[in-house]
Amino acid sequence: MLLASETSIQLTNALEKLIDSGIQLGERVLGALIIFIIGKFLVNWLNRLFARILEKRKVDPSIQSFLKSMVNILLLIMLILAVIGKLGIELTGFAALLASAGVAIGMALSGNLQNFAGGLIILLFRPYKVGDFIEASTGASGTVKEIQIFHTILITADNKMIYVPNGAMSSGVITNYSKLDTRRIEWNFGVDYGEDYKKVEKVLREIIANDKRILTSPAPFIELGELAASSVNIKIRVWVNSSDYWDVFFSMNQTVYSTFNKEGINFPFPQLTVHQA
Repeated sequence: MLLASETSIQLTNALEKLIDSGIQLGERVLGALIIFIIGKFLVNWLNRLFARILEKRKVDPSIQSFLKSMVNILLLIMLILAVIGKLGIELTGFAALLASAGVAIGMALSGNLQNFAGGLIILLFRPYKVGDFIEASTGASGTVKEIQIFHTILITADNKMIYVPNGAMSSGVITNYSKLDTRRIEWNFGVDYGEDYKKVEKVLREIIANDKRILTSPAPFIELGELAASSVNIKIRVWVNSSDYWDVFFSMNQTVYSTFNKEGINFPFPQLTVHQA
């Protein structure tokens, strides 16, 4: 009878301890959940506040996107550490666990560390900035939308978004089409053999002179470039503002086509002369 009574007391005590542990665990989980919800709200609010401060101080857009990305990650790390602490997990033990796994984590994140360093190099040496149209050695091309801590975001001409690792961007070849104020356009227009070259040159110079987007310095270049198999090719080089490049390129093709037809200047067709014995 005494043994049964002792067993009942032990079971009761064990059940009470289990209930107390469950209540404590529930309180910690509930507290961690509240911290996460409130913390996430604060993180979003601080991100917006930080963005407004950067815009108010007129910080370069390239640096803005990088700093906003970095601050967001740091705030999220702080939130995760606060949630872990509320759950009762010792941060010192957690740090020791991360330290013991440092080698493996370092190897796993080596690519991201390279991308982070690449982002810093891009911001330091400024091979491009937000708004520039660039072409990377990876084959990606487009307008720079953001420079984040790990990636550069490009918007392509057909409105696709490309994420290019900063490591590749900082170590590869970058062609920046927006860096300089002016660019040179080049055309090769073919005319029939027998056409008066002086007349063709005169017509082309008049077309160029009538387009005010074409710069007079450096002076336009027009020369007979090649005596090809079926055509006499005229090479033209002119300088324009970078923003006018494609408009001038396409409009010149259209203007030359219509003007040549009007002036009776013939465009060549592939020809083959056959001699019969």
